[in-house]
Amino acid sequence: MANIKSAKKRILVTAKKTLKNKMIKSKVKTAISKFEKNLSAGNIDESKKTLKAAIRELDKAYSKGVLHRNTIARKKSRLCKKLNTLDA
Repeated sequence: MANIKSAKKRILVTAKKTLKNKMIKSKVKTAISKFEKNLSAGNIDESKKTLKAAIRELDKAYSKGVLHRNTIARKKSRLCKKLNTLDA
C-alpha cells in the first residue's frame, strides 16, 4: 500500500480511469456482438443498422483515447468485410 499522499491519489485516479475504460470497451464489444448475431441470423438490413452503431461506438472509443486509431481501423475493416461477404 502506498504511503505518500500523491501515490494514494494516483491509485484512486487510476481506478476511476480503469472503470471508465472498461465501460467503454464493454459498449464496443456489445455493439460488435449484436452485429455478429444479426449477421449470423442472416438479417442484412438489421446488420447494416447494427454495423453503423458498432462503428459509432468504435469511433467514440477512439475519441476518448481508450483504443488506438489502427485498432479501430482494423476492427471496422473486418466488420465491413464480414457484411460484404454475406451481402454479395
